[in-house]
Amino acid sequence: MESPVVLIPALRDNYIALLYATDGRSVVIVDPSEAEPAIRYIENRGLQPLAILNTHHHPDHVGGNRELQQTYDLPVYGSAEDRDRIPGLTHPMYDGDTVTPAGLNRRGLVWDIPGHTRSHVAFVFLDDELLFAGDTLFAAGCGRLFEGSAKQMHTSLSRLAELPESTRLFCGHEYTVKNLRFARVVEPENPDIEYKLARAEALREEGEPTLPSTMGEELRTNPFLRVGEPAVRETARAQGVNGDDMVAVFAAIRAWRDRF
Repeated sequence: MESPVVLIPALRDNYIALLYATDGRSVVIVDPSEAEPAIRYIENRGLQPLAILNTHHHPDHVGGNRELQQTYDLPVYGSAEDRDRIPGLTHPMYDGDTVTPAGLNRRGLVWDIPGHTRSHVAFVFLDDELLFAGDTLFAAGCGRLFEGSAKQMHTSLSRLAELPESTRLFCGHEYTVKNLRFARVVEPENPDIEYKLARAEALREEGEPTLPSTMGEELRTNPFLRVGEPAVRETARAQGVNGDDMVAVFAAIRAWRDRF
């Protein structure tokens, strides 16, 4: 299936995602870190923007909201808990709410996935097998714990891991190569990591994004989704973890990644 999503590079390593409506002419803008790249893409192709979706409040995900709103008069969807932190929020959303901007003709769901921030959400389009995970789940990685706990993040990742393996993952940053190099240290005998790393390095050498990933690939290569695997637990024990508690294993691997 051809992807209805286009990724626009922004800032240093961010991506702004455009989700096309079924008419092929209208788009929803996901996590616009800045307005100019999105406006340039939209105007050059004669597209009609419909709405902004924000996964969380960090400036590199909402920095373009105001200018895009002023230019196109767009509604903004985001977590109700972020109503004072997301610029221009017009549609405060709660876990399980549906996201159906007029003209999109695609049905999304809001999932609360705290950990990176206390009020982070994902936009899940089950029928289209699309996941916009912001900075919670990266290809081969996960976000830092700025406002949430290891337990929250582990719970959030476990929820995302229940999506069908064919679900395509779009995240907020191009971190894949670095994440896979870390994953290889965590699981040096995992051939899926070696394969995905070689492919990611080749894509970056060509200036191409490494996204989307799929949930199936993540289940095979992402150490933060694999904390129940013996090899990951053994690595965590080398980092000082006693026992096999999965939250403790996750916390140890996440803390190691911060230092990596």
